[in-house]
Formats: sequence, structure tokens, C-alpha cells
Amino acid sequence: MKIVVCIKHVPDVQSERRIEEGRLVRGEEDVLNELDENAVEAAVSLAEDSGGEVIALTMGPEDSEDGVRRALQMGADSGLIIADDELAGADVVTTARVLAAAIERIGGVDLIVTGMASLDGMTSMLPGALAAAVGVPALTLATELEVDGGAVTIQRTTGTLRETLRAPLPALVSVTDQANEPRYPNFAAMRAAKKKPLDVLSLDDLDLEGLGEPAVSVVAAQARPAREAGIIRTDAGDAGRELAAWLVESKLV
Repeated sequence: MKIVVCIKHVPDVQSERRIEEGRLVRGEEDVLNELDENAVEAAVSLAEDSGGEVIALTMGPEDSEDGVRRALQMGADSGLIIADDELAGADVVTTARVLAAAIERIGGVDLIVTGMASLDGMTSMLPGALAAAVGVPALTLATELEVDGGAVTIQRTTGTLRETLRAPLPALVSVTDQANEPRYPNFAAMRAAKKKPLDVLSLDDLDLEGLGEPAVSVVAAQARPAREAGIIRTDAGDAGRELAAWLVESKLV
């Protein structure tokens, strides 16, 4: 079984992220998207249980190599980066087209695995858009998945319902952060990852043209106001009444 796991190299959520000229500044404190670690774990676990190959695929600048190397350390067999200056600021539609072209170039892919969202954009739109671009069924927000008999079955929770979904391969599955506990690579895995193949391709290599400008652009952005200091009260026996009055005044009750 050949599995492609789509990942993204994003600014660390703990860093001071900022937007310049309508684009999120990248390349300073970037890491593998945390929610994609669950996707890598799911893909590697399936390959270990059923046999197969896991290819880590990303679109981004060449310094995205760090994120792909992390996936290789976690057990992916090879990596592929699609890097091109024309892709700077690409929206989800363009991203889906490019990743679909890369998956077609890889060939013979049985399963595509993604995280539920990237922590830089949080649109959660890529899994559905990518499945449409590739032309395969999408099973999203999986908390459990298994492959058996040429089909993939997932469990997911939506509201008060727990659903079981099944689709024939090839297919795409997005997993949530409840699907598994991502492994932490040991020193041997880190050393082995350095010897695994990692290729970098451009749009010309994929024969893609006419992607056009992103349909969505950032027109304004400003830093979130700093949190104000809270109110400290010394309980003199009437703190309960003061708290109740504050809740009413703040329209919290």
C-alpha cells in the first residue's frame, strides 16, 4: 500500500506571528504543524500494520525541509517538497491543485492522509478540496481508521453522533488530534532520517501553468490587544455579592 501524508511547515503557535504585505511571515520559528503529526502517526502506523510505503508531501519554501525531516524521523519512508516562488501566498484551491499534481506524479497512491487543519490558517478546507482535485472520496475528522479489503473505514464524532464511514481505496482521510498519540523519534530514528530520500520539485516539474493570483487576500491585520490585568478582591465577607454584581455588570449571566 502506498500512502501519501500531506504536511505543512508553519510558524510556531507560541511565537510572535505577524503579517507583512498581506502574508504571514515564515521562516523564523517554523515547525511541523502539530495537527499533521497525528496524520504522520496514522500513516506510519498503517504502513507498519499492513505493509507499505509512506511519502511525506508538502508545498512551501525550501526551508520546509525541516518539517519533512521531522516526518521522516517519525517513520515516513521518503519526502517530497513542491517549492516555487509563484506559490507564495497560494490559497487553498491552488494548494489543492498543486498537491493533486504531485500525487499524480507519484502514482499508484492508495491512501492520502492529512491533518484536520493547519495552525496558521485554520480553514480545515484542504482535505475536501484535495480529495475533489484528485477525484477520490473524502472521509474527514477521523478519530479511528483502519484499512481492510480494499477499503478504508473511519470512526468520527459529529455533535452527539458517532459515525462509521467506509469508502473504497483510493481515498483521502483527515484525522483529528484525538486519533492517536504521535510518537517521539529516538536518536536512531533521527540518524536514519538523514539517509532517507527527499526530493524538491517546481511547478515546471509538475507541468502546471496558469495558477493565477490567490482568490483570497488579507486586506488588513492588527495585533490582538494585550490582555488587561484582572481585578483582585480581598474577601471581607461580601466577596460573593461582589462577584455576583460583577457577573451582572459584565453581562456574563
